[in-house]
Amino acid sequence: MAKQPTLTPQSEDFSAWYNELVYRADLVDLGPVRGAFVIRPYGWALWENIQRELDAMFKATGHENLQFPMLIPMSYFQREATHVEGFSPELAVVTHAGGEALEEPLAIRPTSETIIGELYAKWVKSYRDLPLLYNQWCNVMRWEMRTRPFLRTTEFYWQEGHTAHATEEEARAEVRQMLDVYATFAEDFAALPVIRGEKTEGERFAGAVQTLTIEAMMRDGKALQSGTSHYLGQNFARAFEIKFNDVNNEQAYAHTTSWGLSTRMIGAIIMGHGDDAGLVMPPKLAPIQVVVVPMGRSNDEDGRARVKAEADRLVAELRRAGVRVKLDERDANPGAKFYEWEQKGVPLRVELGPKDLDAGSALVKDRLAADKTTVPLGGLVAYLVDGLPAFHDRLFARARAFRDERIVEARTMDELVEGVERGFVIATHCGDPESEKAIQEATKATVRCIPLEGISALGTTCVHTGRPSGYPNKVVFGKAY
Repeated sequence: MAKQPTLTPQSEDFSAWYNELVYRADLVDLGPVRGAFVIRPYGWALWENIQRELDAMFKATGHENLQFPMLIPMSYFQREATHVEGFSPELAVVTHAGGEALEEPLAIRPTSETIIGELYAKWVKSYRDLPLLYNQWCNVMRWEMRTRPFLRTTEFYWQEGHTAHATEEEARAEVRQMLDVYATFAEDFAALPVIRGEKTEGERFAGAVQTLTIEAMMRDGKALQSGTSHYLGQNFARAFEIKFNDVNNEQAYAHTTSWGLSTRMIGAIIMGHGDDAGLVMPPKLAPIQVVVVPMGRSNDEDGRARVKAEADRLVAELRRAGVRVKLDERDANPGAKFYEWEQKGVPLRVELGPKDLDAGSALVKDRLAADKTTVPLGGLVAYLVDGLPAFHDRLFARARAFRDERIVEARTMDELVEGVERGFVIATHCGDPESEKAIQEATKATVRCIPLEGISALGTTCVHTGRPSGYPNKVVFGKAY
């Protein structure tokens, strides 16, 4: 068998490891436009699983799906000053269509607050029309200067929820509820431990009053923002005249929110779990949870037939049990197959040959384990079905231990500078945007969030300025993608 090419070790060059893996594991390929990537079937199947689980969670909280156009009149962006300022550098604009110049240029959707605001103003007339609890699954375009598959791309896929409420209290409750949905999804499905927190003023979504975030640590110690939820106050409601007659029959502006999670979550799964051998897929989202590899000599027709019959029976039973299983019957060297499925991160691999049948057992390789396990055929289906949730638990525990070992508390700038080279740093900050900017210039680290449940900053002073804390809790600093 020809020697398989190895990935660049994470410890040597994490960025090179990532860039090699997304192509070798058949997740993406290059598209014809800079920064726009083709998501291949294996990558798209992962995204479909993410969509399915999240969509069920959204609907369980009372949200409905709809779809808005991707072309938005440029004049819509002018109505909310902070929003247009935040997105102008990333806008892609259509100026010609049908061979003629358009009367008004059209932006290709970078996010949908503006067009949704226009329609919400039409739909909302009374407090009885509220709340509006809507979500859409779509693609968006942002003209990024530096791109990397899944993490920062010109075109990407996401869901964006947009809601309108009669009161600030209801809207803020919605923002927190959806943050908790994202955090639950990240931990219970993607096996990624996250920190729930609030963004500082300089890191907020353009036009938002408050931005909540979940932050995960990747295996190089950097942070990845994995989902955000925004309280927009009445900013967009005033800009787009989303107003209604309240219970006192007086005119009032709605309070709106937006929240989103994108294909960037695939990048989080890759970098949060992968190792030098390749991907490690969380089983609840894995496109393939179990792969069955039949073995046997090419000149042993009887042995191969027996193995195929047993493999077909096993696959059928696993499918009836709800397992996403792949039967790899390709005419290829078993070693090459093992290498491929390990690189693609399939949680459990079953090896089945004539000798195994004679012994009444099969070999099972767990993607997190170094050794193979011999399992009796009579208990194989139960072993595999039970092994998937156990795999999730071990994967989550491994990620949490990795993160927790790389979180330090700093009381001086020297400790902060040293700490962000390895992971997250918890420290007091005064809240001054200029101080935050100076720390970023000195360390390349930003305030990832102010944890909603963190270490109290009462009576402590800023790690940079020495002034009293500007937040109730100490903040999390980290380098980020």
